[in-house]
Amino acid sequence: MTHFITILATGLGVGYSPIAPGTLGTLLAIPIYFFLSEIPFPLYEITLAGFFFLAIWVSDKTGAVFGKKDDQRIVIDEMIGFFITMLWVTKTPFFILVGFILFRFFDILKPFPIRRFEKVRGGFGVVLDDVMAGVYANILLHLLYQMI
Repeated sequence: MTHFITILATGLGVGYSPIAPGTLGTLLAIPIYFFLSEIPFPLYEITLAGFFFLAIWVSDKTGAVFGKKDDQRIVIDEMIGFFITMLWVTKTPFFILVGFILFRFFDILKPFPIRRFEKVRGGFGVVLDDVMAGVYANILLHLLYQMI
């Protein structure tokens, strides 16, 4: 079971990349997003909520295996962050690209109060900062859509 959980947490192994594992985890989320976004409302939102709690549990368990709470090999948090970024956003190549860039921007810089969420214990802390980065990116995407 530990092996299966680690595979999920590392995004099928992309988290083991020595270069930009978080970015690769986010890139992995894009084709998954294409599949998930075809699920009708409200099942899509329920699926994201389930994935959120799965990501928390998996991150917590894998952090214990790796001996570090938010090990860079854990990328399932970037995946849920990207899914939140794209929530209720028009699915076009332009918005997916801008969503990817905005999410990575907020995930890396962690403006206030995102960094505070990292201090939350266990898997919640691992996932919540990425979810908040996704919320920030999502808000900007919606504003951009209104301006275009």
